[in-house]
Amino acid sequence: MDENILVIEDDKLIRMALEDRLKSEGYTVDLALDGEEGLRKATQGTCDLIVLDIMLPRKNGFDLCRDIRMAGIVIPILMLTARGQVIDKVLGLKIGADDYLTKPFDAIELVARIEALIRRSKAPAASGVQKFGSVQVDLRGTSVSRDGKTVPLSAREFQLLRYFVEHPDTTLSRDVLLREVWSYSTDAFTRTVDVHIASLRRKLEDDPKHPLLIVTVAGLGYKFIPQKHALN
Repeated sequence: MDENILVIEDDKLIRMALEDRLKSEGYTVDLALDGEEGLRKATQGTCDLIVLDIMLPRKNGFDLCRDIRMAGIVIPILMLTARGQVIDKVLGLKIGADDYLTKPFDAIELVARIEALIRRSKAPAASGVQKFGSVQVDLRGTSVSRDGKTVPLSAREFQLLRYFVEHPDTTLSRDVLLREVWSYSTDAFTRTVDVHIASLRRKLEDDPKHPLLIVTVAGLGYKFIPQKHALN
């Protein structure tokens, strides 16, 4: 195992515990003590996953996550928060986090989440560039553009979109998406899928409130309908 994990955490005890546990699992660990240092190290492009605390000095975790995604960095971000409110979890997912854990958390669960995120991010992609109207998806290059402009997606958003592209015209339940894209059982945060799909719609659909590409199948889940956006 040679993956490099960047831990951005200002609490010394938590930071040391995370470093020790991750190193014992075979990961290389880099540390940042505040948001500004975290952004600098995240944009160096040497890490495979970021563990990000929300309550940070100099730049909070929400702003840092947004800045990382705006910089075009799609590596997985696991957000840590002491807050239990659903709104904080939703906000983190909306701005580009791929997963979250609420403090205090079990180290075994943390490692399992990290393993799942890294496994998904390194999964072989189908080859080729596919076009759906103004949207172009490069599955091999892990990039997306709309009207010729790059669309910044989180690693999880891209993995979700790729799964839809690879399963066109198929109704996919939330449980299936959680299992296949997140590697989670169905007891995970129930709005995770909905939040990520809403974000994809905002970035890819002409009218997110009346989507044509990723549609809702009432009571069943979601369906990717490429022919409505297919180029001639």
